Amino acid sequence: MKLSIKFIVYIACIHIAAIGLSFYIFKDEPLFFIGSEVLILLSFFIAWQLYQSLIQPLNLLMTGVEAIKDRDFNVKFLKTGKYEMDRLIEIYNQMIDQLRTERTRQEEQHFFLEKLIHTSPTGILMMDFDENITALNPKTQAMLGIDAASVLHRPLASIQHPVFQMLSHLKTGESRTINFNGLETYKCQKAHFMDRGFPRYFIMLEELTTEILAAEKNAYGKVIRMMAHEVNNSVGAVNSILDTTISLEQNQPDVTEALEVARDRNENLNQFMRRFADVVRLPVPYKEPLNINSLVMKTTSLMSSLAKRQNIRFEFKLSEREVVAQADLLQMEQVLINVIKNAIESIENDGTVTFETIQNPPQLLITDTGKGIPKEVEEHLFSPFFSTKRNGQGVGLTLIREILVNHGFGLSLLTEQEGKTVFRVRF
Repeated sequence: MKLSIKFIVYIACIHIAAIGLSFYIFKDEPLFFIGSEVLILLSFFIAWQLYQSLIQPLNLLMTGVEAIKDRDFNVKFLKTGKYEMDRLIEIYNQMIDQLRTERTRQEEQHFFLEKLIHTSPTGILMMDFDENITALNPKTQAMLGIDAASVLHRPLASIQHPVFQMLSHLKTGESRTINFNGLETYKCQKAHFMDRGFPRYFIMLEELTTEILAAEKNAYGKVIRMMAHEVNNSVGAVNSILDTTISLEQNQPDVTEALEVARDRNENLNQFMRRFADVVRLPVPYKEPLNINSLVMKTTSLMSSLAKRQNIRFEFKLSEREVVAQADLLQMEQVLINVIKNAIESIENDGTVTFETIQNPPQLLITDTGKGIPKEVEEHLFSPFFSTKRNGQGVGLTLIREILVNHGFGLSLLTEQEGKTVFRVRF
């Protein structure tokens, strides 16, 4: 029962009892009976006034409580001229002002934090109490090439993406550098904050690929330039001596043949060094609108004779609409030639190389049915001059990487399943 009802019942009972008692005492004395009734009515009136004075602040409080419950911090009350009521109104209005100020500050901080996360150059991935993904900013989506809708409200370990699989093993407070596909390198850090008494986790992803590639290229570039300089100088001088000696030894065929072999070996050495130097001396790409579908058809026509000799078929799944990228024609031709050559070497004999272009987002996929890439080799694929071939120099993939990175294109090379290795270029 409400307090107000209890008070009314109590007052009513007292005054009804008083009326009954006055009637019993003064029933034979009308004047006294009438006087007592007047006093009882006056008492009831005073009690009612007290009730109004007491219940009004309570009603006011309940109105304020309902406003706070509805998160409406704009409800304020005017003073009534009664001391107790005005003190209550003053305290309530001060509290509402403070709550409104705090809410405004929190909303401003919240919007600022959302804007900061959204525009951050660092990838940020947020999780709830159960470590299910609740949000990821555009930078994370761009870095990992994923759509937010496909991963939201799912635990990290359930997402079939190599980076997410690695992130699922991160511990709170741990920082780790991970390498994906032998090319893309990320610095990852996991932390948490308290929300309603429970920890909420977040992971920050910082892309180190560009910095690492620049430092790497700077290091091996100096070595290659020094080696090329020394080899070219030595080869030129030695060849000059050999040519002179050959012209003087025309009457000694055995000596002449040996000298010519030495000169040819020098030329091979010179060519060997030139291939390394080509990686360092790549010119800035001359970008112009390039139809990727036409580029694929032109390059495959060039490589078709090599494929036919090994009974390898070319298949095409090209977009009906043109896929256009701003790129250097000659350099992109070189990329495709190297990729197709690698695919043919991986298949060896009897297989298929499939070329697929995608309009949105613009991509080129080259899939071969070769033996695939061993797991232990994946992380070294794009390392400078790494090769699994007996006489390989490791220049092909390094050159591909340099050209595509200089263009600002994304790339990956993965064996997605047995008999399906995909080279992907994201324009």
